[in-house]
Amino acid sequence: MLSTTLIERWVLNASPLIVLARVGLADLPLSLAAQVVVPRPVAEEGQAGPTPDPARLALAAGGFTIVDPPPPSPELLAWDLGRGETAVLSWALAEQGWTCILDDAEARKCARAFSVPVKGTLALILSAKLCGIIPSAAEIIQTLVSMGFRLDERMVREVLARVVGETWPPE
Repeated sequence: MLSTTLIERWVLNASPLIVLARVGLADLPLSLAAQVVVPRPVAEEGQAGPTPDPARLALAAGGFTIVDPPPPSPELLAWDLGRGETAVLSWALAEQGWTCILDDAEARKCARAFSVPVKGTLALILSAKLCGIIPSAAEIIQTLVSMGFRLDERMVREVLARVVGETWPPE
């Protein structure tokens, strides 16, 4: 379900922030959720990019709240995820009521194993279309795919048609 109308609290990983920033939508999570936090390891990853990098600029603008995640549990560490994904999940496990915004397949699998709500960049784009923030989800997704963002074409076709009534590829 894509119900996101400023009631959810999101903990954001680097990949969604980076890809949204590349298409000029870095602030999209701030428009869709009541609260958005970025764990410090994720912020450090985003700030490590080149000076003109859109994600780096978005983090420097100060709209995102940077948080220090608690130390990860041994059970979480056993998943051997990246530093950012581990920080995102560690925050969500310690702070009830947060949804992880993750694109990494293994991190999403881990979130589900721990019964932590999870969404990805695609869900945010669909929510933005449903909320009237963007005119076309398909066009944004097409731009992301042309930049190297990997999505299953069949799944994209199905969710665009079912959720927002758009076709893939966009006409």
